[in-house]
Amino acid sequence: MKSTKILSAIIIIFCIFSCVVLLSACADKEVVTDCLKGHTYGFFGGLWHGIIAPVDLIGMLFYDDVTLFAQNNNGFWYGFGFLIGSGGWGLVGGRGIAGKR
Repeated sequence: MKSTKILSAIIIIFCIFSCVVLLSACADKEVVTDCLKGHTYGFFGGLWHGIIAPVDLIGMLFYDDVTLFAQNNNGFWYGFGFLIGSGGWGLVGGRGIAGKR
């Protein structure tokens, strides 16, 4: 009895996983060649984009030309700046600035 429930749960999980994989294969690919021309963003660009990430996330809901992450970046340093910038929101609202009570 217990093994039947486990087997049916495994089958359901496998079916859901298969549907997700099959449906994601139909997703359109975004052409980003036009985005890769012009200014290349580095560490400070990533830092700034990380800081304004919550505002960008809200803007993405209403405007098609707002993105969260710059496609034209230099790789590691942009990502590192973005990580530090977006992590700064946790420090501002956390106990780090307020101190111990």
